[in-house]
Amino acid sequence: MREVDTDTLRIAYLEFGPDNGWPVVLSHGFPYDVHAYDEVAPRLADAGARVIVPYLRGFGPTRFLSAAAMRSGQQSALGRDLVGLLDALGIERALLAGYDWGGLASCVASALWPERVAGLVSYAGYDVIDVERLGHAYPPALEQALWYQHLFQHERGRECLALHRRELCRTLWKQWSPTWSFDDATFERTAASFDNPDFVDVVIHSYRFDFGLAAGDPALTALEARLARKPPITVPAITIDGTKDPLKPGGTADHAGMFTARYEHRVVECGHNLPWEAPGDFAEAVLAVRAWNSELRT
Repeated sequence: MREVDTDTLRIAYLEFGPDNGWPVVLSHGFPYDVHAYDEVAPRLADAGARVIVPYLRGFGPTRFLSAAAMRSGQQSALGRDLVGLLDALGIERALLAGYDWGGLASCVASALWPERVAGLVSYAGYDVIDVERLGHAYPPALEQALWYQHLFQHERGRECLALHRRELCRTLWKQWSPTWSFDDATFERTAASFDNPDFVDVVIHSYRFDFGLAAGDPALTALEARLARKPPITVPAITIDGTKDPLKPGGTADHAGMFTARYEHRVVECGHNLPWEAPGDFAEAVLAVRAWNSELRT
């Protein structure tokens, strides 16, 4: 494990492959961590990539530099963290790939800082959150799948996550990936990341902000305003849907209009946890985007 400082965080990360390889950042989601890429990262490193796999804010050894910093989990914070990581590592442009929170962070960085992004692989399409839309109802089947988000709007939900984080997160693993079999050791290896002292605050703020029920970091107001205008993603991109993901019923193929450069949409037989359930498909998508962009060649 390595660490590097941004303006806000001391980000812990894993690194694979040669130092002079083509750079790719793989970002995990909630409630997962860097181990989601245990089978993806070596495949990319073998293909010549310099693979950076960071622990997101609130997860694992990543820490805020200041006790006074807002423990924000909002989307612009996640996207800015990726750009700050690139700055700290001296990487001008990188391919970004992720799912869940990591897909959100990668899409935000691609939309707001396209000059820093050589290509994108995003699970679940254009994954920038429409805060205004989340203030309105979805079909009951989807509302049922989002029970944890509704729970987190209440202090009862904060207490539940604080007291029962392992049980709650394990339940989400099972519900979101109904055909994926994992053992206790696999779960516990990742669950250690939920012991981060900022985990509960960051997670709760993330979902309350998404619902429009918590204020964001004032320093990020301008960025959130830009995201509210739904900026297109102008870098080469592959998006992926899982056929058995209860959080994305019907998939996200209709997001195609939000991508203005070379673009492809793929469908994989898996649940929500794509890089762990189908690591070969995830790695192949990254390699495909890399092949589109000669600037990534070493």
